[in-house]
Amino acid sequence: MKAALATLLIPVATLAIGVQAGHAASPVQHDRPNILLIMADDLGYTDLGSYGSEIATPNLDTLADTGVKMTQFYASPFCSPTRAMLMSGTDNHLAGFGDMAELMLPEQRGKPGYEGYLNERVVPMAQVLRDAGYRTLMTGKWHLGVPEQYSPAARGFDQSYALVHGGSSHWSDGAGIVAADPAKPPKAIYRENGKETTLPKDFFSSDFFTSRLIEYIDAGKGSGKPFFAYLAFTAPHWPLHAHDADIARYEQRYKDGYDKLRRERLERMKKLGLVAADTPVFEGHPLWPKWDSLSAAEKESEAKRMAVYAAMVDNMDQNIGRMLDYLKKTGQLDNTFIFFLSDNGADGNSVYDVARTREWIHKDMDNSIAHIGKSGSYAEYGPGWAQVGSTPFRMFKSFMYEGGIAVPAIAWGPGVKGGKLESAMAHVTDIAPTLFELAGAKHPGTEYQGRPVLPLRGASMLPLLQGRGQAVHGADKAIGWELGGRKALRKGDWKIVSANQPWGTGDWELFNVAQDRSESRNLAAANPQKLGEMLVAWRDYVRETGTLEIPNLANRPGYSNGAKYYEDLKYEATLVPRTARP
Repeated sequence: MKAALATLLIPVATLAIGVQAGHAASPVQHDRPNILLIMADDLGYTDLGSYGSEIATPNLDTLADTGVKMTQFYASPFCSPTRAMLMSGTDNHLAGFGDMAELMLPEQRGKPGYEGYLNERVVPMAQVLRDAGYRTLMTGKWHLGVPEQYSPAARGFDQSYALVHGGSSHWSDGAGIVAADPAKPPKAIYRENGKETTLPKDFFSSDFFTSRLIEYIDAGKGSGKPFFAYLAFTAPHWPLHAHDADIARYEQRYKDGYDKLRRERLERMKKLGLVAADTPVFEGHPLWPKWDSLSAAEKESEAKRMAVYAAMVDNMDQNIGRMLDYLKKTGQLDNTFIFFLSDNGADGNSVYDVARTREWIHKDMDNSIAHIGKSGSYAEYGPGWAQVGSTPFRMFKSFMYEGGIAVPAIAWGPGVKGGKLESAMAHVTDIAPTLFELAGAKHPGTEYQGRPVLPLRGASMLPLLQGRGQAVHGADKAIGWELGGRKALRKGDWKIVSANQPWGTGDWELFNVAQDRSESRNLAAANPQKLGEMLVAWRDYVRETGTLEIPNLANRPGYSNGAKYYEDLKYEATLVPRTARP
């Protein structure tokens, strides 16, 4: 199987080589580099070949192998908070997304930092770069405010084609996310340059976003200005959708199940130097069944879901290859700084539990095995595969354990000291100051256009990436997380985590992540002094960011964290394809 897969992937792999070695047009030079910021949606830590995956990602692997591959890069455990920190360079509780807008409770909504849109207390990254003379371009997922006045066009982007929220169909059918009423299916909202638009009939998310961004870049080649381009893929976020040809390459790959695959990925990670040789793998929560306990039909459905997921990642990498090839052919690649990351860990949760989404999906969508991946399906891939994506870490998206917040991150481009595996800790708030330093742009500090604004909380990674420094943050720097009542704080090699039962202890846990990256040994009882020190830092973080600590918030209705996923799987594995579709 592996040999056959490799043969099929030769054309894609060749593209990555061609980007590095192929003939280029005369260079298009500016005084400052172009910037290409690429974000994947719900991509797990080990879902790239360069991070241990069996999925073919030759273009990203080439960037990782010839650039800087970061092993301790952190985001938020959810989409919007990460994107708010990315665009602002400050904490999500300050930028407007103290929680997900879709999940905020009345006691949160409207409070400072809980506006549910990228608020006016921050100056967005695109605005700072535009003020510094950059063309600012964006395609893909925004998820930082639905109304037109909060669209990318209003927050510093010269040109944009944006899905304003998340979780929508990757095809042109435009199915949205979270049904409040099964009789009124949710619809995706797209805006081009701030105005609502309709999708072309041949739309597929990753293909279209890449093509449109290339068009934007190409249209401005004669401007004399460098570009800042933000390519925000919606892949591989559910619903699982992919081209048949991409799915076919993985159709047989996942029939052995997630328990075996976790162990395979861990061995590759050890060989790549990503984790220590004695790192244990988190085998999954006892509430999740092992592969061998599933029925034959359930195994078939699960294998198909993971095949589609892998195809989405593969296709995303193909499109990144298209972008690199375009930049190479137009003489712009050598002067382009590229940063790639995921917005959070792999997603093993279930959107079915939010509002009346389950009713809508069961009524209108076709999740029969044969139909998964096609327009009109709306399938997730559950905690088993998500825990593969998080290998060897504990849990996944929505949790503050490493599986939820540690993400792959790659830097490549002019001045970057290539071929480096970098273990220094960095955070999504560090991206904005890095790009500003690279671009010669200056954040306004505490006042912008006559109004008070928040300063940056992140630090520039550029000295680290260029080989001029050994760390982004000192050992005394504390970085905190809170979302939906789950909490964490990292300071130096130490980390505290709080997760509700049955996923955590319901109290603070203490880990030495330098010695135990998989968070398998809770040291809270054995080291109360260190726990106390970390809790002092936590209280400082809450005070500085205005974080609301609401009792029992982590147990609110919403995401099930996979608890009911297998009930839905049992039902959907029995479905037969619908004979008539609209």
